[in-house]
Amino acid sequence: MSTPEISYIDELVALRRDIHAHPEPAFQENRTADIVAREMERFGIAVHRGVGKTGVVGVLKSGSSARSIGLRADMDALPLAEQNDFAHKSIYPDIMHACGHDGHTVMLLGAARYLAEHLDFDGTVVFIFQPAEEGEGGAPGMINEGLFQRFPMDSVYGLHNWPGLAAGEIATLTGPVMAGVNRFEITLRGRGGHAAMPHLADDVIVAASQLALSLQTVTSRSLHPAEAAVVSITCFNAGSAWNALPEEVTLRGTIRIFNPEVRNAIEIAITRLSNGSAAAYGVNAEVKFMYVDPPTVNPADEAKRCYDVACDVLGKDKVTCKARPSMASEDFSCMLAERPGCYVWLGNGSETSVRALHSPRYDFNDEILPVGIAYWTRLTQTLLSTKGNAK
Repeated sequence: MSTPEISYIDELVALRRDIHAHPEPAFQENRTADIVAREMERFGIAVHRGVGKTGVVGVLKSGSSARSIGLRADMDALPLAEQNDFAHKSIYPDIMHACGHDGHTVMLLGAARYLAEHLDFDGTVVFIFQPAEEGEGGAPGMINEGLFQRFPMDSVYGLHNWPGLAAGEIATLTGPVMAGVNRFEITLRGRGGHAAMPHLADDVIVAASQLALSLQTVTSRSLHPAEAAVVSITCFNAGSAWNALPEEVTLRGTIRIFNPEVRNAIEIAITRLSNGSAAAYGVNAEVKFMYVDPPTVNPADEAKRCYDVACDVLGKDKVTCKARPSMASEDFSCMLAERPGCYVWLGNGSETSVRALHSPRYDFNDEILPVGIAYWTRLTQTLLSTKGNAK
């Protein structure tokens, strides 16, 4: 393993735990943004705040090369009540860092400090601290406010911790890494009435229950068997009284796909089944679709370079380029749609040793901080080689 000597790991661990204890939701990452800006200014890095509302961008130049790369970390937390009991648990009742964005932020700050102190590269590094990754449009927000125009980048790179992968190992692959995600909302409406007199009302709950079961056939009966897709109902909202049949039921959920062409077939199937169930029970259906993130796709050249860098840092036995794609989504996909780059996973620990992402008992593994910092710094040194031959 070839990692830089970092004397301030304890300081970074303390900072990570401080951020974990003070989580902030999408577009409210003000305290976290203050910390990020303060630290980068302390390192002598030019800081730009308010990019995409609460986003922070740092720019560090060394040498004379016009080459430039972007490194991205996310900052937002999730609306979950933390169930951990350690000292750095969230101080807020209904929000926590359940996805490791606290660790991502501190890893990139650690790399920024090392690179600012050594300046052993030739070109420009753009440190991107993104708000609102958790399905709230943080990456598109930064892009729409001129991220790539204001801060030119030849390529852009992302990293996410990954429970289930051994701590400190790195995994990546060429092609689709994470799925694209879209949301759907189905509302069934009919006549409400007394629970004792169902013949005088339309039971939208029964209609919606039948529809919920029917939607389980969308991927198995509407798509080619070789296509990967997931349709999940995540909300079923209806009624508020014990003795009344409601007028309205709302089903909400997500569609996850790797192939954008598959999305159209899924939407047609959901609409057909919704209208069919509504007609069968004499109620009305309204179907809405909302587009969130496209699939995260790694180009072959950039994926190979990141694989080589990871092998240089960790050794080939701790790196794989044949990881299985995930049906989870990531709005870093929007950045990869603008510039080439690569997204990798950094192992947070085996499935038996750590909690899953989005678990109320999840915590970032501080032991992998040095590995993430080493990967970011070596990637920068390689892509912005002082020999001028790395692209």
